Amino acid sequence: MTTLKLGRCFSRTAPSLARCITTGSTTGQDYGVGSSRRTAPSLARCITTGSTTGQDYGVGSSRSLQLDNPRIMITGSLGQLGQGLAKVLRNKYGRDNVIMSDIVKAPKHIHDMGPYLFADILDFKNLQEIIVNEGVDWMFHFSALLSAIGEHDVPLAIKVNIQGLHNVMELAKMYSLKLFIPSTIGAFGPESPKNPTPDFTIQRPKTIYGVAKVHAELLGEYYYHRFGVDFRSLRLPGVISGDTVPGGGTTDYACSIFDHALTQPDPFQCYLRPDTRLPMIYIDDCLRAIVEMMEVPAADLRMRTYNIAGLSFTPQELTEEVKRYIPNLEVSYRPDGRQEIADSWPQVFDDTNARNDWGWAHRYDMDKLVDIMFQVVTQRLGIRPMHKGSASAGR
Repeated sequence: MTTLKLGRCFSRTAPSLARCITTGSTTGQDYGVGSSRRTAPSLARCITTGSTTGQDYGVGSSRSLQLDNPRIMITGSLGQLGQGLAKVLRNKYGRDNVIMSDIVKAPKHIHDMGPYLFADILDFKNLQEIIVNEGVDWMFHFSALLSAIGEHDVPLAIKVNIQGLHNVMELAKMYSLKLFIPSTIGAFGPESPKNPTPDFTIQRPKTIYGVAKVHAELLGEYYYHRFGVDFRSLRLPGVISGDTVPGGGTTDYACSIFDHALTQPDPFQCYLRPDTRLPMIYIDDCLRAIVEMMEVPAADLRMRTYNIAGLSFTPQELTEEVKRYIPNLEVSYRPDGRQEIADSWPQVFDDTNARNDWGWAHRYDMDKLVDIMFQVVTQRLGIRPMHKGSASAGR
């Protein structure tokens, strides 16, 4: 099989923008199947005819359906979920079987952890070459602009969150990949029931991020029924983690408050009202849910997309819990444009189907969440561990 050259696989995105979005190119060129001019003729014929058998592709055969040690690729892997998922998957399936990818230069510790490649989700041939040359069987597609950032650059969000999705979906069809694409609480809108929000209900999101996620859910369902693509998705609550910098989501206050409480003497400014209730989940629960769902036999899944829930709380409730560690923490509430987004989202997720179909169960309640966040954040910041009722470390 003729291999494609890597010479054209360089990001054309400005460095500052690339650092912000940790995902693909903005030029919008060469996304489609028809742009594979330099592909070997036999492969090109399979591509243009939309073959789904996996024949003539070599590594991309149906062997990916049942594998003890699948070859796994994670797009957008330098974000909040990607780094943690890579660690979990490498512990389970082997260091060299999990390929992290993104469009920015990764720090040394990322390279030391295992394989890392440049992957521009807007460059169809770049992704195709990685899948073929690396023998990818599973793909976790995390590249996306989050809710708040996407509203500031809608054209870019459409390119990254929708056109990039189309590339990934088509490649999953061509190479028989098992494909996971996360969805979100943002896939619902103000017309949806809020407490609780079931799996099946009206979905009319009011952000381009939410619109793109509904599109991903429906397109994944279509590719599953039409082409047999093993598409899986979870609607994730706000994900709380302490070892990466928040990436521009509406629920990021629940991460930022811990850093601020430990390092800043001035009041923490929360951009949501104190009574804004939203579904949340600690990252360890979130990553476990993703891996568990990917490992469930297809026959046991009654749906392709499930809600999962951890806990739901308001900024005021979280503040009271944080003050168990930092009693003199002060918070001021200054709602901004993110308040309108949050008001359109669910308050409590109904994840009954996930619990019944594949045994999902969260482990972190509010007490455990706050305890582990202070452990992780103090370790990252290099300050002494905190205990309930401590005075004001670093303040």
